[in-house]
Amino acid sequence: MSSAISSTKVVIDGSVVPATIIFSKTSGKIIDVIKDVLLEDDPLLVTYDVQFYRNMSPLVILPGLVDSHVHLNEPGRTEWEGFPSGTQSAASGGVTTVIDMPLNAIPPTTNIKNLNIKLDSARGKCWVDTGFWGGLVPDNLDDLIPLINAGVRGFKGFMMDSGVEEFPMITPEYINKALEVVKGKNTMLMFHAEMDGANKEDNDEEFNKCRHKHDEEEHYYSGLSEAQAESLAKSPTLHAVEPLSAIENDMKPLELATKNMPILDTVDPTSYYSFLASRPDSFECNAIYNIIKCLQKHPTTKVHIVHLATHEALPMIRHAKETLGLPLSVETCFHYLSLKAEEIPSGATQFKCCPPIRSDENRRLLWGALKENLITSIVSDHSPCTPELKGLERGDFFAAWGGISSVGFGLPLLYTVGTEEFGIEITDIVEWCCVNTAKQVGLSHTKGRIAVGYDADFAIFDPLMEYTVANARTFFKNKLTAFDGKALKGRVVETILRGNSIYALGKGVSEVPMGKLILEARID
Repeated sequence: MSSAISSTKVVIDGSVVPATIIFSKTSGKIIDVIKDVLLEDDPLLVTYDVQFYRNMSPLVILPGLVDSHVHLNEPGRTEWEGFPSGTQSAASGGVTTVIDMPLNAIPPTTNIKNLNIKLDSARGKCWVDTGFWGGLVPDNLDDLIPLINAGVRGFKGFMMDSGVEEFPMITPEYINKALEVVKGKNTMLMFHAEMDGANKEDNDEEFNKCRHKHDEEEHYYSGLSEAQAESLAKSPTLHAVEPLSAIENDMKPLELATKNMPILDTVDPTSYYSFLASRPDSFECNAIYNIIKCLQKHPTTKVHIVHLATHEALPMIRHAKETLGLPLSVETCFHYLSLKAEEIPSGATQFKCCPPIRSDENRRLLWGALKENLITSIVSDHSPCTPELKGLERGDFFAAWGGISSVGFGLPLLYTVGTEEFGIEITDIVEWCCVNTAKQVGLSHTKGRIAVGYDADFAIFDPLMEYTVANARTFFKNKLTAFDGKALKGRVVETILRGNSIYALGKGVSEVPMGKLILEARID
């Protein structure tokens, strides 16, 4: 028994066309695509034994989104999120596949034993198909090949202190060793690319040639002297991506930093510009520089920069990809494309993330890099925590946990901002959030396209519907997001996973989870 859906607007291979999609709920696969809207009595529907047919016109049918960067935090920190609430949130936004990061779960996914613990936690709890990244930590080189064989999509490491003791940072020396270990394997190494200047020579001609330079305007770090801004960036206490590792004797991170740098005594921890100054663009540039140097020595393994937030690294990335021909890919996030440092209020710690949200000028240059195919994918980097860890009542950006809850918001956010400001089309969003993310995670043969043989994963999208994001109406376990109150145009009205409806606007998610755990080997 087969089913079919159709619309005058179906996104197929870069075009919006009339089409009818015939699929099997038994196999979960698309079995035919006819580029026409069939009538209910069309003989072809009889031939395919179609028992259930819906014409969704004028709504848009597009492939289910693949969000390759989410933190579901289970096991160990399930009070922050968890597989049920996180994947329900994904389903509500047309996302049919998520790939879970190796942290902030406890234990992190850094060896086979820990992976199995995570799989036991996830089984039977996922509303969308769920895959897994492994972790890169200083002592797990011998675990990388077993994890590849067990089905992780690749690996992620931090080049600055992650802030959680169970996931230590790695160095360029480790990266070189890891690239050698996985050489010839179908995998990908990914990096949280922030790093101080300790491993880069300032007189490196290649680095200086391939980095944007711009004079900071005085208002960029409003309220800070130049010396204070420089001290914030140099303080090792403030380098941790998350504040947990910086807390000592109940002192707040900025208080601790001020003990060694008295010039910081008058810095306001509730000012977003204070936090922004502590994580300058150079952190990202330094890390990416070192990653490229490692990749030049081992140029056969795919390497990926997660959540790029600065435009300053774009010439360097272009040089690596186009001149050096290195297998380097780059993602950015919904929040870097839709939010602006200039509009973040004092004390609004729900906007804190690392790397930080930067200026509007920077945001526009990131959009330009997407349109030039220099950045090739957009993800959520969904990273929730409890309201207590966000510390809204204190408003201290340095003491607050970083991370923005956003899985499921991507399609309407990008459609709203992209169409209103940058002239993008729904086909561009499909390229960035379906096709390219599926390729990144080694699933380009089953996910990210509407084509015969692919999973019958669809997002049904109403581009005319308008609504306002409200914390209380999200599916997140902790109902706190930086997008609360944001007016959006376009909304997912239904999400279909392998032929089964898992979310419908007004009805909510399906009664039972239908997601499977993705452990098949990568195809590339």
